[in-house]
Formats: sequence, C-alpha cells, structure tokens
Amino acid sequence: MHILITGGAGYIGSHVAKLLLENSDHKITIIDNLSTGFKSTIDTLQEIRPFKFIKADLSNWDEIRGIFKANDFDAIIHFAAALVVPESVENPLKYYLNNTANTTYLVKLANDFGVNRFIFSSTAAVYGEPDISEIGNGISEDFPTKPINPYGWSKLFSEQVIKDASKANPNFKYVILRYFNVAGASPDLKIGQKTKDATHLIKVAAECAAGKRDKIYIFGTDYPTPDGTAIRDYIHVSDLSDAHIKALEYLENNKSDVFNVGYGRGASVKEVIDTMKKVSGVDFKVIPAPRRPGDPAMLIAKNDKIKSKMNWEPKYDNLEFICKTAYEWEKKYKGEE
Repeated sequence: MHILITGGAGYIGSHVAKLLLENSDHKITIIDNLSTGFKSTIDTLQEIRPFKFIKADLSNWDEIRGIFKANDFDAIIHFAAALVVPESVENPLKYYLNNTANTTYLVKLANDFGVNRFIFSSTAAVYGEPDISEIGNGISEDFPTKPINPYGWSKLFSEQVIKDASKANPNFKYVILRYFNVAGASPDLKIGQKTKDATHLIKVAAECAAGKRDKIYIFGTDYPTPDGTAIRDYIHVSDLSDAHIKALEYLENNKSDVFNVGYGRGASVKEVIDTMKKVSGVDFKVIPAPRRPGDPAMLIAKNDKIKSKMNWEPKYDNLEFICKTAYEWEKKYKGEE
C-alpha cells in the first residue's frame, strides 16, 4: 500500500513510520508542517529506507488537494493536531480549526480521491472526567463521551465527522484509536520525544533527571485518589505504534470501529516521579502546585476490545521500562541546532 502519514515528523507519528519502514514494504509519504515535528527525525527515518517527505500545512487546503492529485494513496494515518490541554482552554479556536476543520477537509479529500482506509489518532480526553466510582476496571469504548476541554471536543467532533462520512460512503472505512498517556522512546533509542516546552509528565520528569530542568511541579495533590495525585494509564510509544499497524491490517477484512489503546492499569503522578528517580538514580526537586484546568482525576483504559478483535498484545507494559527509555533518550538527545 501507499500510506500517507500526517504529522509523521512528530512524536507518535515518527514511531509509527519507523515500524512501517522497518517491518513492511509499504510505500510511505509523510506530510508535516514541522511546527512541533522535526526535520532531524525525518532524516533519521530516511536512514531506514527512503520515503517521500512533504513539508506542508493541512490548513493549506489547495496545496493538500494537489498532493492527493499527484499521489495514489491507499490509506491515511492521521496524527497532525495540536494537543496541549491547557492551551486548548486558553485558545479554543486554534484547536477547532487545526484539529476539527483540517481533519474534516482531509476526510473530504480521502472520499474525493477514493482513499478508503483512515486511521485516526484520537484521545481518552473524549471521555472527559468520568466518575471514579464508575470506572471500575477501566473505561470502555462505549463509556459516555463528555469532554471537559476544547482539545477533547476537537477530537470528538473529528470522530463524528469520520463516522458520518463512513455512513454516507460505505467504502470509506476507519479505525479510531483513543490514546491514553503515551510515553517513552523507541527501545533502540533511535527516536524519542523531542517536544519543546513539553507538558507530558514522563517527558518532564526525564528532563529533570537528565539535568535539563531543575524542578517538576505536581499539578494537584488533592484529587480523590489514594495519594491525592492524578492517575493515568501510561502506554509505551512502541506499543501504541504497533496498534496502528494492527489497525491497518484489521480494516482489510473488518468493519470500522473505535478502540481504546492503553494497558488497563494506572499510575499516579507521584508513582511516576518516584519511578523516574529510581531508574535514573537522580533525586530532583518536586513542587506541589494547584490543579491545571481541564485535568480529570483518573483515566484508565479498558483494553479488552483491542486485544480480542485486533490480537494486539503490548510488549512494554512496564512503568520502569517506559521511564528508563524516556530517561536514556533524554540523556542522549542534545536538542535541535
């Protein structure tokens, strides 16, 4: 197949591209505007085998249409999006334009040009702030979707666009993957998270351990959880990437569907920080701070569906391993020139 990856110079997109380049003969084209992705990541991926990279912005609809005209794509894996929750609260229109409007036009192009497999990068933020007493052993895909921030809404609106397009065009099939908290670096440390001014907990903790930051804040110590800090389901980026490959294969013989991608268990902010200190041997400064707007107390995936329907089996379900790869990558990564 010829697979278009939007946002393939970014953190998750590059790890999916890496797996495809290493383990398949699929032709790959990456589109990225390099606003949060990196040309150096593209260069690293090119060392695996050559592929086409196009620097373009999905908001330039005429240019993107031209790219579709010039190429014969068979599938799209769509990552390109803004994803910082507090920023979405402060600047919601950026998120509705960048995430929802651009996704809508991408779906239109897929339909116009007969690209009938669409893998969408969604988020657990669509579930909003579920009642902890209702979560039980995790959030299933049929859990009510009630986002509590514009980022979550921008993704949920995009999901609805994709579903409605598929109803109108039965040939257009999709898999929507709702990510929980993604972290770590590729086990060979060839690529990792380069995000500037990162807000992801494990990335920030790794930067502290590597001496790139002098402190980390715990945003909220009064949540209704055992240690008062928020609980998340942390998944290694390589396991999440593998789910995208499985999703492409799944669409060959199956109907469109929505899947949670997580491990089905959570760790608190304090537990993550303690684990990072353990694997790095570095005792960095931790400062309690008020809760951030739009942060729920607990998000844990129920992952029975993706395991049974896609035969997805995670390889790196270990918080120490996730933290260790994040830390080892951070020590190695010297930043962009």
